[in-house]
Amino acid sequence: MENELSIEKKKIGPIALITLNRPSVLNALNREMVNEIITSLKQFDQNDEVRVIVINGKGKAFAAGADIEEMASDHPISLEWLNPFAEWDQIYSVKKPIIGAVHGYCLGGGFELALACDLLIAAERTKFGFPEVKLGVMPGAGGTQWLPKFIGKTKAMEWLFTGDLYDASEVYLYGIINKIVPNELLMEETMKLAEKIANQPPLSIRLIKEAVYKAIDEPLREGMHFERKNFYLLFASEDQKEGMQAFLEKRNPQFKGK
Repeated sequence: MENELSIEKKKIGPIALITLNRPSVLNALNREMVNEIITSLKQFDQNDEVRVIVINGKGKAFAAGADIEEMASDHPISLEWLNPFAEWDQIYSVKKPIIGAVHGYCLGGGFELALACDLLIAAERTKFGFPEVKLGVMPGAGGTQWLPKFIGKTKAMEWLFTGDLYDASEVYLYGIINKIVPNELLMEETMKLAEKIANQPPLSIRLIKEAVYKAIDEPLREGMHFERKNFYLLFASEDQKEGMQAFLEKRNPQFKGK
């Protein structure tokens, strides 16, 4: 038994921080841990004082995958009853921006959690991959769906079929990572980005996020229609009035999320 909480969480001004905290097993994601992550994401999403959420990992890894010891005795009927991946779907209902700060190993379920983030900063020498095939299984929390959207069908097949690990520098080339930084600067650079986004009007950020995910899921014409509706909606906000007035007056705007 581990005498540690599965995650740690705190709020630093308008930024909420969720830290994966099972370093003795490289932050392997068991079901309790996933439940705590999802619960915390929803709580922070509903907290008006929070504008950005950051997820990182303690110890030598972001997350080295799912907890194999927990899964080894599963069978189809138990999995159908448990429906363990249903919770993962709730990540995509979070309205606020989520930034992942990854280092060490970002594998399997850990890679899927990273792909579920809106932005991703990686430390140098971080290793990425989906090694599930080597265990006789496959990704189950979105890996086979998200990866082809980033790197295309044939490369995704290669990564998933071989289970090989890839350096952050190669993963960056496919647009999965926003920035690679030295390990000692990972959280500093992540918090800088989080602060920059936290200073933007929250309603604009929320509707931009909705529109981008619509672009991923829907045909172009439907996405364009959705974008225009969100554009028009923002003209009902106080932040739109403040932003444009501040521009005309050549001063910094004060956004309130209203």
